[in-house]
Amino acid sequence: MANPQHQNHGNDIVKIDDEAGADASGAQHPWSLELFPLIISPQSWQQIELGVLQRVRVLEGVMADVYGPQKLLAGGLLPPALVQGHPGYLRALHGVEPVGGTHLHIAAFDLARGPDGNWWMIAQHTQAPSGLGQLLANRASLSRQFPQAFEAMHVQQLAAGYRALVQGMQRTTVAGARAHIALLTPGPYNESYPEHAYLARQLGLSLVEGSDLTVRDQRLYLRTLNGLEQVHGLLTYLDDEFLDPLELRADSRLGVPGLLQTIRAGHVLMANAPGSAFFESPALLGFLPALSQHLLGEELALPALATWWCGEPAALAHALSRLDEKVIKPAYPASSWGPASFAAVPARSLTRSALGEWAARIGRDGDAYTVQDDLPLSQLPTCGREHGSPTIVPRSATLRVFAISDGPQSWRVLPGGLTRITTANEDWASLQHGARSADTWVLTHGPGDVDRTTLQAQPKSIVTRRAAENLYWLGRYTERCENTIRLARLTLECLHGEVPPPAPLLTWLGDLDARNALVPPGAPAANLAPCEFERALVEGLGGGAATASVGFCLRAVQLAAFAVRERLSQAHWNMIVQASQEFVQRSAEAIPAGDHAASDAMRVLDSASTQLAAIASAQNDHTERDDGWRLLGIGRYLERLGFLAASLVHGFETGSVRDAGGLKAMLALFDSAASLHAPPPNGREVAALLDLLVLDRENPRSLRRIAQALAQCLDELASGGPGKASPLVLQVPDPDHWDLAQLCTVNAAGHHDRLMDLLQQCMSAVRALSDKIGALHFAHTSVPQSIGGA
Repeated sequence: MANPQHQNHGNDIVKIDDEAGADASGAQHPWSLELFPLIISPQSWQQIELGVLQRVRVLEGVMADVYGPQKLLAGGLLPPALVQGHPGYLRALHGVEPVGGTHLHIAAFDLARGPDGNWWMIAQHTQAPSGLGQLLANRASLSRQFPQAFEAMHVQQLAAGYRALVQGMQRTTVAGARAHIALLTPGPYNESYPEHAYLARQLGLSLVEGSDLTVRDQRLYLRTLNGLEQVHGLLTYLDDEFLDPLELRADSRLGVPGLLQTIRAGHVLMANAPGSAFFESPALLGFLPALSQHLLGEELALPALATWWCGEPAALAHALSRLDEKVIKPAYPASSWGPASFAAVPARSLTRSALGEWAARIGRDGDAYTVQDDLPLSQLPTCGREHGSPTIVPRSATLRVFAISDGPQSWRVLPGGLTRITTANEDWASLQHGARSADTWVLTHGPGDVDRTTLQAQPKSIVTRRAAENLYWLGRYTERCENTIRLARLTLECLHGEVPPPAPLLTWLGDLDARNALVPPGAPAANLAPCEFERALVEGLGGGAATASVGFCLRAVQLAAFAVRERLSQAHWNMIVQASQEFVQRSAEAIPAGDHAASDAMRVLDSASTQLAAIASAQNDHTERDDGWRLLGIGRYLERLGFLAASLVHGFETGSVRDAGGLKAMLALFDSAASLHAPPPNGREVAALLDLLVLDRENPRSLRRIAQALAQCLDELASGGPGKASPLVLQVPDPDHWDLAQLCTVNAAGHHDRLMDLLQQCMSAVRALSDKIGALHFAHTSVPQSIGGA
């Protein structure tokens, strides 16, 4: 959240849209941040901290055993059914020692405060536990909302813990402080993706998807524009089963083929080591007290709610005898009740008949169920509404705290946590089901106890091939949008001019509209049936199945931008979503407008043109000046060069440029700014036109300026070495060899052969460069590598 927005709309809830989830259609899913933080005293926090550190040591000891000698299983301290029978246990990694010897680098513990004021643990999470990014974003927002209170209350800060996590991972790898650590995300369609992007930015990590990575010689590499770069550590937010399609889920397109072999070879640190998902079974909570005594010789300082796994006869009998006082949970992530496999079911919410049905299910298949004591959650004051007026409403809350590794076999607890507040009709907080979150302020005894460490991480300036390809197409589709908007508006304007347009002009515009898919195939010719052609043009603006008009291009811009959402500012993304949604809606409203359809459509196009100008400005001014930005520019220049060269070719072929109306239309198509340089009335000669649109050194949309800008971007993208031009630059036509006299030369038939050759050369260069850029920078194929030792 680079610039969180604080909005107060009467209910005093901060809507954090900057890191809100969004799908490709632009639907925003903001999380709501309460203004009231959960405040924890130093004494209460000490109890939590000691208990959490003890528990993470127990879990680490269990991981080391079940993937090693398995003495706990043999000694009966752990039921094999809850470990080896759990789908989260990965037999492929048995006997594998993780890099640095630490399995768990992040562990999350969900706590609840009971009516007596004591804290109880209700769940633990070790497989890609979510919340670290949201916790940091909440703190950044609320500390800026109440800076005086935050400072006066001596709230402990979070930055030191986050820095310790990254530095601890780096020290554990063989590369040390120079280690390349990346954050592996499922991608922008995952509901937690914005949190992943925010966390990666704040920690200075490369944000990568599985398709960005590849395995070579049992080492993990990131595909970048400059070749392969080794990745030494992964902070993964991908569920274990999707990590490697070769050895785990074969249908996974999110993971990296060969990743498990890289882990076995000891060439990549994983946070967390794969295979810890069995810890998330609530059934294990009942066995941890004995495990703590066995592994540490200590009683657990932070108690968990009493839990019974119904796979044991004694536990089953006790659970069924008191079922109406308990909470029912599944023991495994895939159980008889389907997709809501880990949703808790408080027995007090069930009718007598429903409770009987649950008891029967548990009796038939006890292994699949866990029963836990029902704890009435403590409540926090929250902002709400009653009878239309803002008021304070109590809501139940849980607290998620995080233990993070700061070195081999060493952990610390982040001084704070993610407080999750239930909705009015729920007992358990779940952000996926509409719960709000609150910051958690851990107080210290005084200003001297506050850690003033700050996060000063600088993200690695790495552009992955996936991001580069999407930025390139973002540039092309943005330019294509502008071109189609100008072309569609120019066509409608000519059709509704004060005087009927000449036939060559209508032919030229009709051909361009058809070639750019603004009208469907088979639409009547503009010069033969202008009314029918206009109707087809207006109806196709939204981008139907048979056209690729403005609406289609705007949606393509949105999809490309969505794939690189983490590289765009919030304002930039909002402009793209707004432009696409408004255009589709308003263009649909213009279709049934009858005689006013053209004028309504032109107003819609004018509005979209203004929005596109703002989007283009944001791309130029608010995007990091790296190779991704250069590719975005290359995409725009290629699209512009091809479109304008083709427009000139058709203008001369149809003869429209030899007419005053055609000349004016050509200038408008090359952008209205160019019309300011239009030649005087006696300058309708070809020489004046070509000098302005092809050779002018000041006109930003002349072919000369476009070719020069394209060559410069290509040269900066990938230089051939000192004193050498990039091979791609050599594909761009050289404007220094263009001569006005030669371009104006006509043959015996009155055709401008030299001009046509130049324009065809520009169009051919666009096609060739597009293919070569794709092959050089975006191709994901590679020489097959053997992966052995599985």
